[in-house]
Amino acid sequence: MGPLAILGPGILGLSTAQWAAECGLETWLLGRNLEHAEAGIKEIHQRWDQSLAKGRLSPEARDHYIGKLRAAPFSASTLDGASVLLEALPEDPDLKIPALASAALWGSPDLLLLSGTSSLPVSDLAQRSGLVGRLLGFHLFVPVTRMAVVEMAVPVGTMPIWVDGAKALASVLHKRVVQVRDQPGFAAARMALAQGLEAMRLLEAGVATAEDLDALMTLGYGHPIGPLELSDRVGLDLRLRIAQGLTASGEDPFQPPSLLRTKVDEKATGLKAGQGFYAWDSHGRRI
Repeated sequence: MGPLAILGPGILGLSTAQWAAECGLETWLLGRNLEHAEAGIKEIHQRWDQSLAKGRLSPEARDHYIGKLRAAPFSASTLDGASVLLEALPEDPDLKIPALASAALWGSPDLLLLSGTSSLPVSDLAQRSGLVGRLLGFHLFVPVTRMAVVEMAVPVGTMPIWVDGAKALASVLHKRVVQVRDQPGFAAARMALAQGLEAMRLLEAGVATAEDLDALMTLGYGHPIGPLELSDRVGLDLRLRIAQGLTASGEDPFQPPSLLRTKVDEKATGLKAGQGFYAWDSHGRRI
């Protein structure tokens, strides 16, 4: 497989770029300009340096990974030779649609175009970007270095060649493919959101503390983290946008609780803000 271009050096883009390089893929991290992309590359290098310092990574492996990764601005010239473009921008159609349309215009006719959205209907993105029959959803879970699955949303009418290409990428990334029907929230976001919103309602009603509600799911059901901590890690603003989108489509069970709206209004959006249902330090650890 040829080079993988990842558009967006945010949480998803950085995690995917790191893992893709570790899997041996030539990986291009694209930002709004070169400085934006280079800042993302620096963050990934720091992660490898930390692994090296802890004895989890050899100097040779670190250097090999670094050689697989490069930064570039998102432009026509930097897509030359790319085999795949994975859009990893925030969950905002007004950001994703023009970027995907530009990638289709600038890339080769056989460029595989994937959206990393976890909740937006891919058919809508495809329709509005002129990519009907070509665009797929490729929802990777963060941290991509540890999560072994990809949720692939395939709109009706997508050409088989693109589906096969996405599956080939998943194989290179050592991910199990779960193909789901293209709908708002797909499957994973809907399941996780339903649990998270119910935990928020219980917290809001004073049933138990955040720590105790999460403990019921981790110690009682064996979940790796509880629904409130997961919400903090995902981002409370993203959780709210998904809930609002589902509610707008007539799905009342996803009505966001007042507590979630208040947290977002106060900019206490979770890990990235340092405060959500929990307090977080700059290294992503609960305080």
